[in-house]
Amino acid sequence: MGGNIFGNIFRVSTFGESHGEAIGGIIDGCPSGFKINIEKIQLDLDRRRPGQSYIVSKRKELDKVKFLSGIFNKKTTGSPIGFIIKNIDKKSEDYEHIKNIYRPSHSDFTYEKKYEIRDYRGGGRSSARETACRVVAGSIAKQLMKNIKITAYVSSVGSIYLKKSYKELDISKKSIEKSYIRCPDINISKKMISKIKEVKNNGDTIGGTITCIIKNIPIGIGEPVFDKLHSELGKAMLSINAVKGFEYGSGFKGTEMTGSQHNDELYDLDGKTKTNFSGGIQGGISNGMDIYFKVAFKPVATIMKKQKTINNIGGFCFADGKGRHDPCVLPRAVPIVESMAALVLIDYWMYAKLSKYNSIF
Repeated sequence: MGGNIFGNIFRVSTFGESHGEAIGGIIDGCPSGFKINIEKIQLDLDRRRPGQSYIVSKRKELDKVKFLSGIFNKKTTGSPIGFIIKNIDKKSEDYEHIKNIYRPSHSDFTYEKKYEIRDYRGGGRSSARETACRVVAGSIAKQLMKNIKITAYVSSVGSIYLKKSYKELDISKKSIEKSYIRCPDINISKKMISKIKEVKNNGDTIGGTITCIIKNIPIGIGEPVFDKLHSELGKAMLSINAVKGFEYGSGFKGTEMTGSQHNDELYDLDGKTKTNFSGGIQGGISNGMDIYFKVAFKPVATIMKKQKTINNIGGFCFADGKGRHDPCVLPRAVPIVESMAALVLIDYWMYAKLSKYNSIF
């Protein structure tokens, strides 16, 4: 199976299944001599873990990370950083009823057709549990890039939208973490939570969007052809489970504007612009303005209702959801979005540090 490695210089390889003994990863290319705050990594994991509130999965995983190599006396040694997170609250019996059937909108059918075998316990390798490994790697990347600030929050649930710009909001971690849904507007947050509870009580699920803002990015990050900064961010976000869309800057709304409305006029010699419909990226390269984008998440595919499907012997049957599942992935996906953004940026950061021709950081 390919596709388990992300990054070019700062590379993370993840392993493990949802109901296996553990999940984990190896980070290669991390430079030596950097002080690592393990508590900060654990805090990011705590934001992603299940069981943290009544609007997410009730699976009780502590998600305690254990580092096996690459960190000594709280500093990186330059050798591969190995880590594991044990699965302690497995209830594999909850999935016995679907071992011979293909759940609608899951990877069950495609996975088995491709590999001729699948781990049906919670989705196995295709489970979103794997994203905990990304959070570990992304948290380390954020600590290395001390001046860059990456902040994500929930901006819509179903048809409930946070219509204010991020500039009109308090997007500090403290403000965002006040809410179970991780929306910085308390009134909108209450409506979102109420909607999730309603959907959950009906045995259903719901999707929405997460907004991410990256501040203090220097001018010149990205390449103008195949390695555009926004294309790398898009690939990273679309690799997250349940993601259906990515837009940066004005996004699809920009198609409703004329060129004279959309163009970002420059107003000083440092390249600052009056507006930022470009989302901080022009020609695939950062221009020094804030980078901002949205990530769209579909409703969780596992619902507590019967649905028509097929089985692996060529017959029709019904699938119904059992076990512990998220009615909405958004609150737990916030740290994942931040981490994947960090893993994109750390490669550019590493390249700049290693190249004598590039000193933009």
